[in-house]
Amino acid sequence: MSASPPPAAAASDHLSAPEPDALKLSGPTPSQSRFQVDLVSECGAETALASESSPPEYSAEPLRDAASGGEEAKGRFRVVNFAASSPDAAPADSAQNGDTVMSDGSLHSSTGGQQHHHYDTHTNTYYLRTFGHNTIDAVPNIDFYRQTAAPLGEKLIRPTLSELHDDVFILALNVTPYSDGFANGEELTPAEEAAAKEASESKGVVKFGWIKGVLVRCMLNIWGVMLFIRMTWIVGQAGIAYSCIIVIMATVVTTITGCSTSAIATNGFVRGGGAYYLISRSLGPEFGGSIGLIFAFANAVAVAMYVVGFAETVVELLINFDALMLDQINDVRIIGTITVILLLGISVAGMEWEAKAQIFLLFILVTAIFNYFIGTFIPVESKEKFGFFSYDASILADNFGPDFRGQTFFSVFSIFFPAATGILAGANISGDLADPQMAIPKGTLLAILITGLVYMGVAISAGACIVRDATGMESNVTLSGLNCTDAACKFGYDFTSCRPVGGGKSACKFGLHNDFQVMSVVSGFGPLITAGIFSATLSSALASLVSAPKVFQALCKDNIYPGIAVFGKGYGKNNEPLRGYLLTFGIALAFIVIAELNVIAPIISNFFLASYALINFSVFHASLANSPGWRPSFKYYNMWVSLAGAILCCVVMFIINWWAALLTNVIVLSLYIYVSYKKPDVNWGSSTQALTYHQALTHSLQLCGVADHIKTYRPQCLVMTGAPNSRPALLHLVHAFTKNVGLMLCGHVRVSSRRPNFKELNSDMLRYQRWLLNNSSKAFYTPVVAEDLRQGTQYLLQAAGLGRLRPNTLVLGFKNDWRIGDIKEVETYINLIPTVPLNVADQRLLDASQQFQQKQGKGTIDVWWLFDDGGLTLLIPYLIANKKKWKDCKIRVFIGGKINRIDHDRRAMATLLSKFRIDFSDITVLGDINTKPKSWNHFEMMIEQYKLREDDMEQEAAEKLKSEEPWRITDNELELYKAKSNRQIRLNELLKEHSSTANLIVMSMPLARKGAVSSALYMAWLDTLSKDLPPILLVRGNHQSVLTFYS
Repeated sequence: MSASPPPAAAASDHLSAPEPDALKLSGPTPSQSRFQVDLVSECGAETALASESSPPEYSAEPLRDAASGGEEAKGRFRVVNFAASSPDAAPADSAQNGDTVMSDGSLHSSTGGQQHHHYDTHTNTYYLRTFGHNTIDAVPNIDFYRQTAAPLGEKLIRPTLSELHDDVFILALNVTPYSDGFANGEELTPAEEAAAKEASESKGVVKFGWIKGVLVRCMLNIWGVMLFIRMTWIVGQAGIAYSCIIVIMATVVTTITGCSTSAIATNGFVRGGGAYYLISRSLGPEFGGSIGLIFAFANAVAVAMYVVGFAETVVELLINFDALMLDQINDVRIIGTITVILLLGISVAGMEWEAKAQIFLLFILVTAIFNYFIGTFIPVESKEKFGFFSYDASILADNFGPDFRGQTFFSVFSIFFPAATGILAGANISGDLADPQMAIPKGTLLAILITGLVYMGVAISAGACIVRDATGMESNVTLSGLNCTDAACKFGYDFTSCRPVGGGKSACKFGLHNDFQVMSVVSGFGPLITAGIFSATLSSALASLVSAPKVFQALCKDNIYPGIAVFGKGYGKNNEPLRGYLLTFGIALAFIVIAELNVIAPIISNFFLASYALINFSVFHASLANSPGWRPSFKYYNMWVSLAGAILCCVVMFIINWWAALLTNVIVLSLYIYVSYKKPDVNWGSSTQALTYHQALTHSLQLCGVADHIKTYRPQCLVMTGAPNSRPALLHLVHAFTKNVGLMLCGHVRVSSRRPNFKELNSDMLRYQRWLLNNSSKAFYTPVVAEDLRQGTQYLLQAAGLGRLRPNTLVLGFKNDWRIGDIKEVETYINLIPTVPLNVADQRLLDASQQFQQKQGKGTIDVWWLFDDGGLTLLIPYLIANKKKWKDCKIRVFIGGKINRIDHDRRAMATLLSKFRIDFSDITVLGDINTKPKSWNHFEMMIEQYKLREDDMEQEAAEKLKSEEPWRITDNELELYKAKSNRQIRLNELLKEHSSTANLIVMSMPLARKGAVSSALYMAWLDTLSKDLPPILLVRGNHQSVLTFYS
């Protein structure tokens, strides 16, 4: 279908329905105006009022083509109408006044078939009132910046620049997407698209605010096992001072991590996946994938830790009532198993039920905490035998310092630190939060503050009113305090008799050191503390049981690891990972069998610390990369504080348990290496990419400030491959000596006299660059549009590269079809060589497409160094021989010389090569290069059709023919360069004699004087020289030294 010029803007203009064979626009005269301006005829009062007050919104009704038939598919444009939006609207088979018309390009998207809506700026008075005339240009709108199929709203496509410049604007729907899958520069993985689509389509999805979703969840998770059944024991071991230091250390780590988490969470929309999502989208899939796996595992193990804490409390009650089922350890296992099954049932019931359970548990927990603090102010005489005497300065002084019994400061810290690991409980359900960017910072930091103060309060209060050892018996009442030095003595109690002697076990059963349930003794109403323990442990276990599957589900959906996607399947309106719940249940059950809280706690401490370290490092890394995309709305962070937090986390890991820290690092590193090797096909715009760019830019600028030096010379090759996959042998050979050594640019000259199609060029650039990466070729693809090969090559040589990363060597494939193709192309091809002031390598490859990809067996690389070109002819084979695939090949050097000086020339060359530190297996001096060749016939036959034969025509006709066809070979030229022609034939004979079994031949390329030697004669020389030989690389340096023997 073809399009006629657009009509002039007029009030009465309208776009009629196109005929099948052409698009006909009505109007008096054509106009070249940049914009199509129409007055707006308002279709109704309601529509007008609505459109005046706000930007237009579009109906989701499908659009229908105005034209049909097979011919339409062949044309560039396709016209469709908007669906009728009112009863008064015209039928769909005719386009209405002022319809906005756009091109197909605006509808390309990564979804491939999803319908996106476009602003109809011509049927709304909003734009008319804003700009004074109607325009296709759209004002800024959030919907233009959404990712395709995003759950936050429908994506709109803004008009492209080409549409604004085009004469006719066409609106098309359901067109073929871009091959690279990008829309507006953003990409969603299929898994993300599916999740987003489910999220956008689902109704009644439960979303939480910052209090219920983050604050409550974090407080419940932090106030876990440690608050009621380990905090008093920590005070007994470490004393009040060290206990406060332990709490402060943990709070510092969690506060820094909380600030870092807030910074990452406020740097864009956060989806489900918690810590995994934050780290992977910031540092990339390598770190994210490795930490996501161990973080999900750590949460699963944390379920076991909290459940065991709950079971220990129940077993203590059973002991008090003499109701043990088997023995203490097995009872913990039985109760723990039953508990985790019940928790699984609550979790599987859905997030709504889980949230209700959390609110109920928080109420009990807060009540228990208040109950404890109230109890510390109420002295009860019956509780004194258990070591509680209310607040007293002597008790505070006695408990202020440490009294470690079988523990150290850091071992106690390692037992307490898991209590601080609940700070990510809210972030872990980020996908279930209504506004993660607001909820995560606010809820997390406030939870850290509140819980930190409560822990400090418990530590100080317990140390000020409870002694370390007590017997629980009235018989320990002392008489007048004789020989008694304890703080309890002033109250009439002597508990020294049961204290451990010489590091032995204490005989006391009560006090801070011995009774894990001492807070029940202190509290105003003991059973409330028991309920608080149940609440704290169960809520923390429930939060971890929910967090682990959510994180694991996000990891599965990203398809980082094979074989785990089955656990990522979601069910129900909230996309619950039921299979993930079962997996978490299995892991928790396995660790519940250990049934020892002090053994479980240090195991998960290192996993959580590794996660915290990477979250902190993510903020430092993103800030260091200085990416324009790093714009967190949370400003209370500092890159150096985050780095200090990351280092602190790593130090604490080794302090807690050095072998567990090493094991954690080995696991993370192994997973990192695996993901790096697998190279998942994702692009999340990570800070790793940003920092890579920053470093590349910085180093490129630094290179420009340093002058070239012979010792640092590297071959930087512009290889005229065309499409890289069309000349694999050329690509693989050059890659053999540029890989990890020098720059390689794959030049592609697209011969065309028309205006270049930049969209097509960009598409090819993406496609071929991806092909190079997928084939492990360290090269860049650089296309250019030119009228011929020579012009395109000159463009590339002038413009390709950046700073010092510019080509200094031109590599051309040999034109095998020069005798049967267009001879004008041969002329252009030959003119490339003498016009570039660079090193030139002209490579003839005969049936060698796969040869250079394979490992070369034992053989030789024969170097025919006939002319001193600066050493490039020698450097390239040296670089090739150093590669793994060529390491079994030895270098043999062939040079020209005189018969009576062969030994002298060989020794001179051996001396030079040794000074260059280049290993060689043999040096051959050729003294018979100038001998007359055995046969001239083949060469004669090759050039016969290109002879001018000026003797057979008049001089004027001969000169005219020569000027029209400069590649013709004159008799005078043939006679003048007969000796050189003989030399090429003779060299071919010598090559067959000495190098017919070589893996590769590298030879000095003969040059011809510009304008003196015709193209046909020069091509005949090259063809004759390389006839019936192994692959041969003809090299000619620019006669500037690239080798030196000076240090």
